Amino acid sequence: MLDLSLAERVAALNARYRNHAAVQVLRHALADPDLGRVALVSSFGAESVVLLHLLSVTSPHTPVLFIDTGMLFPETLDYQRAIAERLPLTDIRVIGASDAEIAAGDAGGTLHRRDTDACCNLRKVVPLERALADFDGWITGRKRFQGGQREEIDFFEVEAPGRIRVNPLAHWRPQDLVDYMDENALPRHPLVARGYPSIGCAPCTSPVAPGEDPRSGRWRGQAKTECGIHFIGGRIVRGPVAAPDAPDANPEPDQVPIAATVPAHPPIDAQPGTPAAQDRSEDQIVTTPMPAAILPLRDEPVLVRDDGFHPVEGEPHVSLPPDTDPGVLGQYLNAGLIAVEFPAMTDGRGFSLARILRELGYGGRIRATGALIADQYAMARRVGIDEVQIPAALARRQPAAQWLARADWRDWDHRARLAG
Repeated sequence: MLDLSLAERVAALNARYRNHAAVQVLRHALADPDLGRVALVSSFGAESVVLLHLLSVTSPHTPVLFIDTGMLFPETLDYQRAIAERLPLTDIRVIGASDAEIAAGDAGGTLHRRDTDACCNLRKVVPLERALADFDGWITGRKRFQGGQREEIDFFEVEAPGRIRVNPLAHWRPQDLVDYMDENALPRHPLVARGYPSIGCAPCTSPVAPGEDPRSGRWRGQAKTECGIHFIGGRIVRGPVAAPDAPDANPEPDQVPIAATVPAHPPIDAQPGTPAAQDRSEDQIVTTPMPAAILPLRDEPVLVRDDGFHPVEGEPHVSLPPDTDPGVLGQYLNAGLIAVEFPAMTDGRGFSLARILRELGYGGRIRATGALIADQYAMARRVGIDEVQIPAALARRQPAAQWLARADWRDWDHRARLAG
């Protein structure tokens, strides 16, 4: 299918995997003919171990490209070797400029003092471009929370003139990364504990004080903010690169539906098989369009349903922590509203509890509370969860349009949960 144009392939991939979580993007898309041959490019920096671990459990034979610039911290080199030994990645390639290129362009090792852009180009951009020549795309660790144009990145992007960039962690939050590393007992880069939240080459990276931007330690005192890997045509590219005349496949709506009224939950004495229970999935919600900016400005949490954000109404009759014994769920079948708790986005036990409740014949409403993100909404609906309660801060980061993009959950298979 590589005879399609680059823009058509990217549009098809985003449509195909828009409801998938990071692990599904990696597991399924890497075998997708629309993507082609792909490598992961990793700096083995502060957050790199998350994506490396995800790749190791989904597609361990995918090539991993590590750029040794010759000026990395010794701690980074040690960390790279330790991670390579620990994770079952089978094709880690260390790349860099040749001795001849260094001798011609920076024989004294002082180019970074005179021209940081030229140094990055010599030691990082050119070697990476050469290594990527054999691939149709590459996997990055970029995320929307990093700001700038990255706030709008999709899972798949056009990288003109002829490659695709894959961003499996596009929708992850900083805490999601921390949780994932904690829950999988992944080692941190040793420099993180010493005040380096963003780690590059030793001469151009300094510690960051509390309250500073995490990337303020990179090329401190200079206007430079990127190494050059995300430069295209001489300009910084942090977000999607639109192909010429390509239509916007996912335009942001001017308005999102906010419920004016919410459906009544089945009465607490509703039994499975009764009309009240049978009508659970047929509730009709009357919505009134409201400007998208209004709701996220509130401090109250909101409910996410298939038609958008709603005010939180109704207290759960039962709240189930993730370690609830499935054997006791039968005693809650008469409850009208059950909350299933998700203390971390990588903790999938709540999905199992919801599925078991439905298998036991529970006909009331199930509400997910805690740390779910838009990526996981389709899976939540698939297992029988009716709504997801999210804090106002998350509603601002992931607006209703982002959740609604996953509302066609019936069309997708989301049985595999996020790896953890």
